[in-house]
Amino acid sequence: MAAVLGVERSICGRLWRERLDDWGLAAALAQSHGLPEIVARVLAARGVTAERVTDFLKPTLRALLPDPSQLKDMDLAAARLARAIEAGESVAVFGDYDVDGATSAALLQRFFKAAGRPLRLYIPDRMKEGYGPNAPALRRLKEEGVSLVVTVDCGITAYGPLADAAAIGLDVIVVDHHVAEPELPRAVAVVNPNRLDESGALRQLAAVGVTFL
Repeated sequence: MAAVLGVERSICGRLWRERLDDWGLAAALAQSHGLPEIVARVLAARGVTAERVTDFLKPTLRALLPDPSQLKDMDLAAARLARAIEAGESVAVFGDYDVDGATSAALLQRFFKAAGRPLRLYIPDRMKEGYGPNAPALRRLKEEGVSLVVTVDCGITAYGPLADAAAIGLDVIVVDHHVAEPELPRAVAVVNPNRLDESGALRQLAAVGVTFL
């Protein structure tokens, strides 16, 4: 037990305990990265190794993001999208009408804009079409020349509509986060951290998070 500024207990009555410094690690961090002693001691106390110092002090999105490929079908989805962009195919995003669906669709639009390719946006009429992909809408997209549809924040239980899409030669990628059933819909790829065969490590992600990955 050690007093901190003359105080031995926290406001909740907990005893302060001094953390023992790893002087060897602190000295190594200070020397290898040119850090002030106090900074090196704090890093050492937090268990930051020499290999992680840069990521800890200057974090980047790339270093913090999980590996997207750990999600099942992610590589399949990425490969199909890349092929569509390279071949100049007509692609549509089928979004949901809530915030998660709208932001997911917006992310895809920004990505396609950066790639120099147009993206057809389809948001179903909530009152007339209901939630998620529906066969008439998918058929219309196919008639308009669309060859690939990406559903965002929906599609994980759209068995009938996606079976119809497959029957007319329309490829579909499902990007969703809602809890899946044992049976997955018929699609080129089903990317969903809440698939029953997923590890659950990314289960907390909303659809926009899955889309970002």
